[in-house]
Amino acid sequence: MNYEERMQNVAVLGAAGKMGSGILLLTALEMADLSLKPEGKGKKYVINAIDVSDEALQGLMKYLRAQVLKAAEKKIVALRSVYKDHPALIENADIIDQYVHDVIGLVMPSTHLASALGSNLVFEAIKEDPELKVKIFSYINENNKNQPWFFTNTSSIPIGELDEKAKLGGRIIGFHFYNPPAVQKLVELIPSKNTLKEVSEFAQAYAKNLRKVLVPSNDVAGFIGNGHFMRDILYATGEVEKLQKEFGFVESVYAMNRISQDYLIRPMGIFQLIDYVGIDVCSYILSVMQSYMKQEPLHCPLLDQLLALGVKGGQFSDGSQKDGILKYEKGKVVGIYDPGKKAYRVIEEFKAKVDEKLGAMPAVQPWKSIVGNPGKEDILKAYFKEIGDAKSPGAVMTKAYALKSREIGVGLVSSGVAFSEKDVNTVLLTGFFHAYGPVNDYLN
Repeated sequence: MNYEERMQNVAVLGAAGKMGSGILLLTALEMADLSLKPEGKGKKYVINAIDVSDEALQGLMKYLRAQVLKAAEKKIVALRSVYKDHPALIENADIIDQYVHDVIGLVMPSTHLASALGSNLVFEAIKEDPELKVKIFSYINENNKNQPWFFTNTSSIPIGELDEKAKLGGRIIGFHFYNPPAVQKLVELIPSKNTLKEVSEFAQAYAKNLRKVLVPSNDVAGFIGNGHFMRDILYATGEVEKLQKEFGFVESVYAMNRISQDYLIRPMGIFQLIDYVGIDVCSYILSVMQSYMKQEPLHCPLLDQLLALGVKGGQFSDGSQKDGILKYEKGKVVGIYDPGKKAYRVIEEFKAKVDEKLGAMPAVQPWKSIVGNPGKEDILKAYFKEIGDAKSPGAVMTKAYALKSREIGVGLVSSGVAFSEKDVNTVLLTGFFHAYGPVNDYLN
């Protein structure tokens, strides 16, 4: 079965979710483009959008229609060529409407898992629960005569375990999109030791067609992205625990969030990023990693405490941020949760006091000004030279945090998770939008 044949019948599990909807969109566009080629005419393409809720699937179809419309408008020149033999399609608006119709026509929404039993390829973007994934994979594998290939979007569970427990015979690979899949360029590719060569080759071709940046990872729980991010969380929360004796809890959270964003020149502070992903999600990923790495402490009491108090973070269905460790108003951080008082404290009440304790800092340009700056290497070298020489508490904390980030990155290579330091840097640069990779020499 070649690439085009494999793509003729596809299923997306968790299709109405945050990740699944993006995967469905990208795959539907790829399938439509294949179907509209001369060699694709007369062939039937179907993508089964499977989720548990009819209401969620209705929302998914609205999302798809809006996104496909945007995609069509961006590539109208190419579409004019595709539809050149259709005499009725003259105006751009007619061509765009036809393309939207053709893409949406491929999608078959369903709340029944049985809809995947005719698929050649199954994308999975359901809850990060190994038992649930194995149960679903096993059902499809045992009842689908096509011996489908499974692309799991897991960000933490070893692929080899899923393969073995679901008895897939190597027909599975980790294909970890970053959020949101339709925007993010990065994909982590995680084959297990038993993943079939042809599955890996197909994954690479699919990623190339989607114009994704593909970074390979060894099959170790957490892989590269969460391997770094989760340890980053543990470091930051550990520093909060140390600092709060002097600063107080909310003040310590503010300090570490500011250092990790402003002074390390990142798009989000560490606690804002935890909220974005979801406190419950981060806690669960840590627990998954811990189950495979018993020699390393990978548990965060602060996340447990917040969850016990009902503080979860995450996002609303429209993509806006829910309150978590931090409180948000119109996307801006305005407060920090105090577990002792079970309430948010307004940042303006203590901001000046904490900034004074951090002390004078070298002048730093914001992340937006640096991330796309062609001269950023020289800017970063000069900035971190000043950080290294400065003696203020904030500068010392910034240097320690940067060195810890580097240590984590180097450790991912030495422990056999990542193949190279370049791969670690690519994941943090591309998947997390950092201005520089953690494995750098700015402080040496």
